[in-house]
Amino acid sequence: CGNICNSKKKRIEKNYDPESLKKITNINSCRLRPLVIILAGLLLFLFMIPANGQEPPPRPLNVTLQQDLGFGAFYHYMAGGTVTVNPDGSRQSTGDVVLLDLGIPWSAARFRITGAPGTVISLLNGPDVLLSGSNGGSLTLQVGNSNPPSPFVLAPGPLQLYVGGTITVGNPAANPPGNYSGTFDITFIQE
Repeated sequence: CGNICNSKKKRIEKNYDPESLKKITNINSCRLRPLVIILAGLLLFLFMIPANGQEPPPRPLNVTLQQDLGFGAFYHYMAGGTVTVNPDGSRQSTGDVVLLDLGIPWSAARFRITGAPGTVISLLNGPDVLLSGSNGGSLTLQVGNSNPPSPFVLAPGPLQLYVGGTITVGNPAANPPGNYSGTFDITFIQE
């Protein structure tokens, strides 16, 4: 293009008729040709880059219950009280409830959670629930704190989440000895 443009340029400088204006346009197109080719290449490159109109949806959480929340064995007098199992697995009582170690295990609920690393998760405990006794009566369960505490961030690999709770125990007539069972709700909010 360089030789052709230079030779045209010499002819244009000598003549300024309407035909010369067409040749000036050709000269400019020779000079711009490399720039146009580069710009066209860049535009093609931009169209080859994948673009999303919105971010992809988050990978759903996978939550598996691995261990139930259990309060073990205890005895209570007339005033009743509470039994609490903490997320670390420790147990304590209030009122006139006496904790017994009769080989009946107590434990925090344990959940296995997997999801996209970096996902922030908050827990929303459901309402208090009634646990029904095998010999009549009922206990009120309040879902407690968790370890790790809410909110927490998922790291690569599975996370073990421990959740405690507290049961309210009445007098022996309202809560006779037996096995008490029920279900509680926890909502895992993925942010």
